[in-house]
Amino acid sequence: MRRRMKNDLQLKRELYMKCVNFVEDRYSKIQNQINGIQESLTSETKSSAGDKHETGRAMLQLEREKAGQQLAEVEKLKEALSKIDVDKTSEIIGMGSVITTSSANYFIAISAGQMTVNSQSFFVISPNTPIGLLLMGKKFGDAIVFRDHTFVIESVG
Repeated sequence: MRRRMKNDLQLKRELYMKCVNFVEDRYSKIQNQINGIQESLTSETKSSAGDKHETGRAMLQLEREKAGQQLAEVEKLKEALSKIDVDKTSEIIGMGSVITTSSANYFIAISAGQMTVNSQSFFVISPNTPIGLLLMGKKFGDAIVFRDHTFVIESVG
C-alpha cells in the first residue's frame, strides 16, 4: 500500500510539472509575440501612404491586445496550478486528483490536453470541463455516464 502511494505521488508530481512546463511555454511564446509586436510598432516609420500606415498600426494594436488577453489567461492557469498540493491525496476527486477509469486516465488541473507519463496517457483537464464536472466529488468505484458511455473509477490519487 505504501509503495503504491509513493508511486501515485510521483506520478502526480510528474503530471504537475508537465502542466507547469506547459504554462511556462505558453507564457514564453506569448511574451515573445508581444515583444515582436512592440518592436514592429516602434520601428514602423510614417510612410507616404498615411492611411496604410495607420491601418498597419491599428492591426498591430489589436494583435497586442489579443496577446495581452492570452497572457491574462495564462496567469489564470498559473493561479489554478498554484492551488494544487501535489503531496495531498484524497479519496474524493478534486483539484489535483489523478484518476484512472475503465475508459481513460485523468489529471484534474488545467485544460492542457493529453500528456504521457511512464508510458501512461492522461487527459489533463480543468474541473470546469464537462468530464471534469462529472468526476468532481466522485470516488473509487463510482460509475460515470458521459456521452452515452459508462465507465468506472478504478483509482483516485
